[in-house]
Formats: sequence, C-alpha cells, structure tokens
Amino acid sequence: MKALAAADSAGSNPILNTAVFAIFVAITLFVVYRASSGKSSRADYYAASSAFTGRQNGIALSGDFLSAASFLGIAGAIAVNGYDGFLYSIGFLVAWLVDLLLVAELLRNTGRFTMGDVLAFRMKQRPVRAAAATSTLVISLFYMLAQMAGAGALIALLLNVHSRFGQSIVLVVVGVVMVLYVLVGGMKGTTWVQIIKATILILAVVLMTVFLFGKFGFSLSNLLSQAAYHSPLGEKLLEPGAQYGKNGTTKLDFVSLGVTLILGIACLPHVLMRFYTVPNATEARRSVVWATSAMFVFYLCTLVIGFGAAALVGTDEIKSAPGGENSAAPLLALHIGGTVLLGIISAVAFATILAVVAGLTITASASFAHDVYASIFKHGNAEPEDEVRVARRTAICIGLLAILGGILANGQNVAFLVALAFAVAASTNLSTLLYTLFWKRFNTTGTLWGMYGGLICSVVLVLFSPVVSGSSTSIIKSLDFHWFPLSNPGLVSIPFSFLCGFIGTFVGRKEIDPAKQAEMEVRSLTGIGT
Repeated sequence: MKALAAADSAGSNPILNTAVFAIFVAITLFVVYRASSGKSSRADYYAASSAFTGRQNGIALSGDFLSAASFLGIAGAIAVNGYDGFLYSIGFLVAWLVDLLLVAELLRNTGRFTMGDVLAFRMKQRPVRAAAATSTLVISLFYMLAQMAGAGALIALLLNVHSRFGQSIVLVVVGVVMVLYVLVGGMKGTTWVQIIKATILILAVVLMTVFLFGKFGFSLSNLLSQAAYHSPLGEKLLEPGAQYGKNGTTKLDFVSLGVTLILGIACLPHVLMRFYTVPNATEARRSVVWATSAMFVFYLCTLVIGFGAAALVGTDEIKSAPGGENSAAPLLALHIGGTVLLGIISAVAFATILAVVAGLTITASASFAHDVYASIFKHGNAEPEDEVRVARRTAICIGLLAILGGILANGQNVAFLVALAFAVAASTNLSTLLYTLFWKRFNTTGTLWGMYGGLICSVVLVLFSPVVSGSSTSIIKSLDFHWFPLSNPGLVSIPFSFLCGFIGTFVGRKEIDPAKQAEMEVRSLTGIGT
C-alpha cells in the first residue's frame, strides 16, 4: 500500500511532473530543426558530414549509451541486489577500453557510414552487407525493447497511468516524438539531442547524489549501513553473491554477463556508427576518452542512488511499485525531493529513452538504406536523394516496431534486456570485426558463418533460456520450455561465433586480393585514403 500511495502522490500533479519533459521536447525539437541543414546528402544524414569534434562526439556517445538501463535498471538492480547490481556498471565502463584499444580508430579509418562498409571492404559486397544489415536491425530492436520497457515504468509514476492500455497510448506518443527527431534532424540533429540529454542527465544524477548524501551527513558509511539495515538481504547487500552466488548456475551466469558486457559495447551498431561523425581517427580516440570520463562520473552517482533507494525507499516498495526495479530512482526522487524532483528525474529519464531510441532508429534505417537498398537492390548505383528517402521511410517502420516491442516488454528489467542485446551484438559482430581488421586470410564465407552462426546461436539460446519461460521472472510465466540453464548466452554464443568464423574461412574459397588487403591494412592503421 505504501508503494501505491507513493505512486498516487507522484501522479497527483501530472502537470507539474510532465512540465520539464515537455520543455525538454520543445527545446530539443527546436535544436533538431535548427541543426538540420536541409541537405539530402548521405554524408550529412548518416554521419553529420563528420563535422563534430572529439569532445562533442564523446559527450554524444555517452548520451547514446547512457540509456534507460544505465539510469533506471542499474539503480534498481543495486537497490535490490546491492553489490551484484553494481557489476553492470563495472562491465559497462570497462568495456570502453575494448573500443579504445581495438575498434574506434581502425573502424573510423576503414569505413564511411556503417559497420557494413568495414566488413565488406575486401569481401563480396552483397552477401556481407546483407548479413551486416540483418545484425544491425536485430540488435537495434533488442536494444529498443529495453528503452521502451523503461518508458512504461516511468509512465506509471509520472502520469499515474497504471493500465496497460493507458501506458501503451503514451508509448505511442514517445515513439512519434522519437521518429520526428530522426526525420527532421538526421544524424546532426540527433547528435545535438544526445549532447543536451547527456549534459542534463549527468547534472541531474550529480545533484541527486549531493541531495542524498546530505541526508546521511555526507557519510558513505552511514548510507551503506542504512541500506543494509532496510534491505531483506542485510549485510549481504554489500557483499558479492546476492544474485549470482547462489549456486553453480548463477555463478556461470555472472561470468557470462561479465564477458557479454565487456565485449558487447564494442559491437553495438549505434555506438560504432557514431565514430563516423568525427573527421579523423584522432578525434575518434578523443571521443572514447570523453565518453569514458563522463560515464565514470555517472556510474559513481548511480552507485550512491541505488544504495540510497535501498536505504530510503526499501526493497519491498520498489518491487511492488509500477515498473518494479525500474522505479527505484524515480521513487527515491519522490522521497528526497517530492513531486518536483520526481518530475525532473522522470523527465530526464524520458529524455534518455527518447534520445537513445532516436540513435538506434537512425542507425538501423541507415544500415537498411545504405547496405541493403543502395548496395544490394541498386548494386551501388542508388541516387543519394533516393537512399536518404528510403532511410527516412525505414525510420518510420523502425519506430512502429519499437512501439509494439515496448508494449510487449513493459515491466521487464531494462538493464537485463540491454545485457541480452549486448550478447547478440558480441556474438554476431565481434568475431567478424576483429577477424576482418586483423586476419588477412579471413574471407566472405568466414564472415557469413561468423555473423549468422553467432546471431542464430544467441537468439536460440535466449528463446530457450529462463528469460523466456520456466521461472517466476520469465516473460512467459505460464509455460516452461527452457533447456538452456543460463540467463545470458554470451559465454557460449561468443566463442561459438569465433569458431564459426574460423571454420568458415577454411571451408570457403581463398579470396585474397593483395591490393585490397594492403589498402585496408594501410588505411586502418594510418588513415591514409580515408
């Protein structure tokens, strides 16, 4: 009853709670409109003509990546599971080293608009680009599910809309606004939205952390002791093992999750595409450094917010509130700052969802238009205006799928859903990217085997895991058809993808083009010819 009362009080003044969000949407739509140059060139729509600096793109990268999972899901996971919930933050942060050391510079030098440009550089164009587009669309849709699921939790608290139908209506509105960002502004407008959103989000969590610390005399020890006192886990809240140390299976789940989080970020299509918005590899490296710095501050704050929610809100209230774990941060804002702070924090979280889904949408639509329509259907002879027109129409279709998926995924923990998207990304793209950039013998057959093998393996294992059926937290609670014991498939699917790519390379014909191979090596390492 306490949780419901909190939710009701949060919704007692919906105008107050939604004012900040409405202002954000109005300002960002204006910025998107002004940033739009009206050009129809591919370089402008896909990569903002590579006009952003490393600092600007780094902040935009953090905005693209700091999603509903980072804000809502991780705060909720820490509040409920303590130390084990913080493992998400560690994985998300450490993963950027993979991008910095192995991917960012080489990718920027080799490609032009999409991941398919890199993979198809010295391979057969049509089959490889088709595989890259398939991978991008599947990963983007998985990631969108997490963002839209987080939107459902916020709607319940922000507008006091608890019915599935009412939440679905608001999700439609969110989806429409997101599509407008993409259609009006392209990559340039979307990037400015990410910069604004990242700045506001980091400022919001820093201020919330300061307010929270003030309630405990600016003592971390007092905060942690109160969190442990009010949690059913007691002191175990501060120790590893609350979620992943119960038995051998959960320990393997932890290993699988850690591997997936660290390797998955380097393969997310919407993260990879952002490296093309800077003019050279040096700025791409600077982008990763700025993004990592911004996220370091953010994740330190989410640690405090998560334990603060455990101390002031309580696990029972969080679990019984609309949205479950995803409601921890908004409920904490309600406890420490009333409906005004709740409105601000919920509006920031809504802005987070809007901006991230907009980035995913433009990535998926660009991949389809550039890799499928222009390269496969038109054999590389598409007019730039027609290609951009197809990208805009694809964005509308992607937006509709995001809305439908969000309605179906409403109520799931968003951090967990994002981890599944990372598993699919790492299983599908990591092996082929690394093999393409570093292995001269790698060929078209190996690329196709690695991508499709990893994609099929990861999706099948998810479908037959406890995530979908067989447990009280499954998506389908009434059925049990799972046979794969792990909740995250990365521990199996990622090595399987590398194996498929390796075997496929030797099964396929030797397709080495010395001139193309030399061009890619020089270009990726030096940037000459970019």
